[in-house]
Amino acid sequence: MTLETLLKDYVTYNRWANRLMVEWLREKPSELMTREVPSSFPHLHDTLLHIWSAEKVWLERLQQVPPEPFLAQTFNGSTDNVFDGLLRVSEQFEGYVHSLPDVSFHETCHFRLLNGSEDHRPRHQMIHHCLNHSTYHRGQIVTIARNLGLTDPPQTDFIRFVRLHHKVE
Repeated sequence: MTLETLLKDYVTYNRWANRLMVEWLREKPSELMTREVPSSFPHLHDTLLHIWSAEKVWLERLQQVPPEPFLAQTFNGSTDNVFDGLLRVSEQFEGYVHSLPDVSFHETCHFRLLNGSEDHRPRHQMIHHCLNHSTYHRGQIVTIARNLGLTDPPQTDFIRFVRLHHKVE
């Protein structure tokens, strides 16, 4: 397996895991999405918004396009809008990564951080970071949800994705 194949699998996993999480949360009472619990973000809505915002800004950086304002700082929509936006950007992220020629994974991207300072990283590190970041926050969603009494979260482990989508060679 190559780095490129792994990242392409991982970006497809990310979209799958985000979809499972959103489908699960859509079935829950809407008032739970903004009920506050101790965590990095005060509630499910803001945690999902953060994932969406981060995937969006990293995709803009990877594509080397001028970034829009950080979504989490400007967004005023509903949780349903967050669900839709997260699914849409995860699909766009997947499409972008799958469209890259292998050599592009090793190219360096130059971009600005949210604080305005300049940075540059190989594209493969940026992709890996973003996807790992989303996994981290999906784990927080499960913890927040359990604190709200939701005890049936979907299994979104990478190995579950692999078992469902890949045959052992």
